[in-house]
This record gives sequence, C-alpha cells and structure tokens, in this order.
Amino acid sequence: MEGRLYDAAVQGNKILLLDLLGEDALLLDRFITGRYPETPLHVASMLGHLEFVDEVLARKPELAKELDSHKSSPLHLASAKGYLQVAKSLLQVNPDMCLVCDIDGRNPLHIAAMKGHLDLLKELVHARPWAARALMDHGETILHACLRCNQLEVLKLLVERDSDPEFVNYKNQDGNTILHLSIAAKQIEAINLLISSTPIDMNCVNEDGYTALDLLSQNQRDATDKRIVESLGRMGVTHARDNPLSNSQLKAMRTKILLSPWDQSNAIPKSKKRKHGKRLVNSNRKGDWLERKRNTLMLVASLLAAMAFQAGVNPPSGVWQDNGSSDFSSTESNGKNHTAGLSVLADNDPLGYPEFLVYNTTGFLSSLSIILLLISGLPLRHRFFMWVLMVIMWVAVTAMALAYLAPDHSSSSVIKILGTGIMVWIGLMLILLLGHKIRIIIRLIKYLRKLVIGLMKPISTRAT
Repeated sequence: MEGRLYDAAVQGNKILLLDLLGEDALLLDRFITGRYPETPLHVASMLGHLEFVDEVLARKPELAKELDSHKSSPLHLASAKGYLQVAKSLLQVNPDMCLVCDIDGRNPLHIAAMKGHLDLLKELVHARPWAARALMDHGETILHACLRCNQLEVLKLLVERDSDPEFVNYKNQDGNTILHLSIAAKQIEAINLLISSTPIDMNCVNEDGYTALDLLSQNQRDATDKRIVESLGRMGVTHARDNPLSNSQLKAMRTKILLSPWDQSNAIPKSKKRKHGKRLVNSNRKGDWLERKRNTLMLVASLLAAMAFQAGVNPPSGVWQDNGSSDFSSTESNGKNHTAGLSVLADNDPLGYPEFLVYNTTGFLSSLSIILLLISGLPLRHRFFMWVLMVIMWVAVTAMALAYLAPDHSSSSVIKILGTGIMVWIGLMLILLLGHKIRIIIRLIKYLRKLVIGLMKPISTRAT
C-alpha cells in the first residue's frame, strides 16, 4: 500500500490517492508514526502536484511537519523547486516550518533566496519575517547566501525590507561582511547597491584586518577593479593597512573569502561554532521578541482605547436623562438646572470632573497613538522604537489609573483603600523606573568598554 501511494504521489494522481484511502483509512497516519526516508507529501511537493498536496493536507495537515532523511520538510522541497502555489498551501497549514533548518542548516527562506525564486521568497518572508534573520550553520546570513549565488534581485528585496545596520553589516565566521564578499567576487552591481542603498559599514575590517578596498589589486590593471575603486572612493572608503597586498596575497585572500565557509565548514573550530550558534539564537530571539512585543502593545492599546472611549461617552454617575432642576439639594447642585445628555458628575463634582476628563483623554489619545504607529507601516523593528512605544503605553496606563482616582470618593473606607492603592502603584512605578535605569547604565558601561578597547587596539598594534 505504501508503494502504491508513493507511485500516486509521483504521478500526482488524486483519484488513486482517494482509492487507496478508501481501502485503508489509516494509510497516511503510518507516515507520521513510522520511520520513512520521506513521505508522499515530500514527493508531491518536490514535483509540484498541487491537487495531490491539497488533498493530503486536508486529510493530514500534520504531514507538513515531517522531515525526510536530510531533515528537509515539504516546504524546503517546494522552495527549492520554486512551486509557489504548493508553498502557499503548506504555509496555510503550518507557517512555522519557515523556521526549521535542514541538515545543512538552511531554512526554506535560505533555499528560495539561493535559487532566486523571488515571488516565493516574498510569501515566505510575509509568513515569518524573522526567519530571514536566522543564520546558517556556517555563520552566514541570507544576504551572504544571495551574494555567493549571485542573486542580486533577491538581495535587493531583502535589504529593502530590512535595512537594519546590524543585519546588513553582519560578519561571518571570518569577519567578512557582504561588502567583502561582493568585492572579492567583483560583483559591481551588488557593490553599487550596497554602498548607495544600505547602511553598510564600508571601512569594516575582517579578522585578517582588511577592509573591502584592500581586496582590490593595487595596480588596478583590471577595468572592473577601476570601476569598483572609483565607486568606493566616492564614498570615502580607505585602506586598512599602509602596506598594500601583493598580487599573490590578493589572489589568496579573495579565494579564501569566496570558498570559506562553504568549502571549509568542516574545519570550523568548536568554539566558533558555539559562538555563532549563540548569535543565531540571539538573532531569532530578537525577531521573536519584537513580534511578541508588537502584538502585546497592539492588544493592550486597543483595550485601553476602548475603556477610555466608553468612559468618555458614559462618564461615572452617567448623564442626565432630562432637562430640569436637579433632584439634589442646592448645596450639591449649586442651584443649577441640568441638561439632558450632560454628565451628572460635572454637576456633582465640578472640580473632579475636569480632572477626570483630562486623564481619560490623555489615556485615549496615547492608546490611539500606539495603534496608529503600529499600523502605519513604519520600520519599527529596532528595540529603541519598541522602547518609545512602551513609554507611551506607560503614559496611557498611568493616565487611566489617575482617571479612576479623579472623581470624589467621600467614604473614609474608600479613601483608605485608594490611598493604599496609590502607594502600591507609586512603588511599582519606582521599581520599574529603577530597573530600566540600571539596565541603561549597564548598557552604557558595556558600550564605553567596547569603545575603549577599540581605541586601544590601534595603539597596541603600532607599539608592536
């Protein structure tokens, strides 16, 4: 039965699939519970049989998570072959498969980028944007993979969607950025794109102490070299060393950059593997943290905005239902008539109501500001922008708390409870502010330490 099902997957024969399932309803379950080198869904996804894939996913969506002997999912295979509709069906069932790496440490986004399947890559990035930040096993980003495979259009798409300096300037295990790689390969179009449209650090040095400009021949006999030097010269790029590389050294350096780490991955020290593994985890955690923070802020801001709106249109004590004299004494109502639709609290507490209105409006506008910023499409991917949004959220939450305290609570027991609540709230705010202050001081100390170490390195080099 399993053999006949494989044949049906190779042919994309949906009718034969239904006949086999009619004979044995548990046939697909065996590929989940058993040990097979690949499932029929792998075969159909690799061959692009969309109807067969849809039928299998409708009956057993769990098969989208199964990996073959190379740890590839059906989404890996569809991405490699460029089958857009098959990939869409797989993403609808389980978009988290974008994060799964095969035996070579590549997720479906890496594979689609290396193969140049632009439309399919757009779908994958839309499904799980932070998967593009994941590192491959040899410590390189998806941008390094694009340059090695000469996929300029894919590179352009990725840097347009995510121009974070940390992402663009990421170094591989040899300290080479994508600019080092593009110059070593003499990809003039990629070089012009990087220096004109991205925040690339053009004077960054690799582990051998060379900038991107050092990778060009000093005599500049090659016409391509001259064009590259002219482009870099206009951007103020400099050499890292006073002594230029000889032609033999230059050739060896270019070969090392182009071949490493793809052909030298087995020679990576374990310490470097651990180091880059930690950086990979940190990169994924950062993407997850930003996404979770955005979702949380949107949810809380929506709830606060709804609360503030409800309190604004229906304030405490409600509104007068008719026109006429107040039912209260003249002392309470100040001898004024009331008007239908106006707040009862405004007549009974003329000092507390304006205060309540100010706090409630502040909370309402702060919440709307957060919602507007999150849906505006601005690149709010940095932690700094998330921190700004969190500060606005603090303002909104505090304003709503003060709006609750604004009306007059004359009961002594209520006053005691409110007093205790205020003290707890103030204590909590002070603890949070102290924690953030300590965190900022620690980061500042680390930054100054790195700055001092960076300034001391050239001095120690000159001394030696």
